[in-house]
Amino acid sequence: MTKKTFFFIALVINSALAFSNTVSFQDDNYTGTVTYNETARPGDAVFARMNVKISKTLKKKNAPDTAASLILMKGNRKIDSAQFYFFNQKAKKQPAAEMLASIPVSLWTVPDSHYSLKIIFTAGVTPEKEIILPFKVEARSFNSEVLDLDERNSGIKQNMTAERMAQIEKLNNILETVMPQDIYSLKPFVRPVKSERMTAYFGDKRVYKYTDGQSETSYHYGHDYGVPEKTDVYACADGRVVMSEFRISTGWSIVIEHLPGLYSLYYHLSSPDVQENDFVRQGQKIGLSGSTGLATGPHLHWEVRLNAAAVTPDFFMRDFTFSSSDGQK
Repeated sequence: MTKKTFFFIALVINSALAFSNTVSFQDDNYTGTVTYNETARPGDAVFARMNVKISKTLKKKNAPDTAASLILMKGNRKIDSAQFYFFNQKAKKQPAAEMLASIPVSLWTVPDSHYSLKIIFTAGVTPEKEIILPFKVEARSFNSEVLDLDERNSGIKQNMTAERMAQIEKLNNILETVMPQDIYSLKPFVRPVKSERMTAYFGDKRVYKYTDGQSETSYHYGHDYGVPEKTDVYACADGRVVMSEFRISTGWSIVIEHLPGLYSLYYHLSSPDVQENDFVRQGQKIGLSGSTGLATGPHLHWEVRLNAAAVTPDFFMRDFTFSSSDGQK
C-alpha cells in the first residue's frame, strides 16, 4: 500500500483574481502553491493550477517524475476526477513544475457547501501527498421554454437513422478525447460574434413539441446568438480544428480543441472557412452563421465542452487558468 502524507500550510485569498484562492504548501521535498476557484455553480467548472518547486535534496536524485490528480468529493464520495497536465511537457523532470487540471461541474450537481477538492501529488519514489481544499457549489437558476417544431425540424429531432447515430458517436468520441500535450491557449475566451444579442442561454430547459403530437424535454448546452445569416463567426481562443463538417442535427459545424479535454463548438453555420487540423488564432474568422440543421431561424449556437460535459461559456470569459497570478499574459 502506498504511504500517504498529509500536508497543508496556508490558505491565502488572491485579491488579483476575483474568483480564486491560493493555497501554499511545503515539506522537506517540495514547496508550492495551488490556485483554484473555491466556488462554482451547476454548469461551471473547477480549475486548479499547481506550481511546485523541488528541493535541492530531491534534485540530486535526478529530478523524479512529478504527477498529480484532482478529485471532486462530496463527503467521502468521489464525484469526478482529472489528471494534472504540464504546460510544458519538457518540464516533467525539471526542478519546477507548472500543472493544470480541470473538472466540469455538471448541470445536475446539487448545490451544497459540503464539497471538497482533493489533490494527490507525488514525485518518483517519494510518498504520496494529499491536499484537501474547501469547495462549494452554489445554486443557479435556468430558464424554461417550449418550442413548437415544424415538420422539417420535427423530422431532424426524431431522426434515428444510422447516419445520424454515427455522427453523434463521432462527435462524442472527439469530445471524450483528452490529449495532455495539446495546450494551445491559456487566455480567457472572447465572444464568437461581435453581437451581444442572445436568444437562448446555456442550461435553458426546453420542451420540444413535434408535429405528431409527441414532445421531448432536454437542456440547451450553449448560448444562441441571434445574428443575421452570414454573420462572421470567430474562434473564441487559439486552438486546433478537430471537426469541420455538415451534421444532420447541427448543420455546418466546427469544433476547436483549446486544452486537454476543452473544446468549443459552433453550430448551424451557413459555411465554414476552416478545415480539420487547421490551427486557428483567437479572433480569427472561421465561418459564417446560418440556419442549417435543427434551427428555427438564423443564429449561432456556441457551446463549450470540458471532458465531454457541457459547461457554460461564461465561465471561460475570465482568467480561468489563473495566468495572471504569475504575471503571464
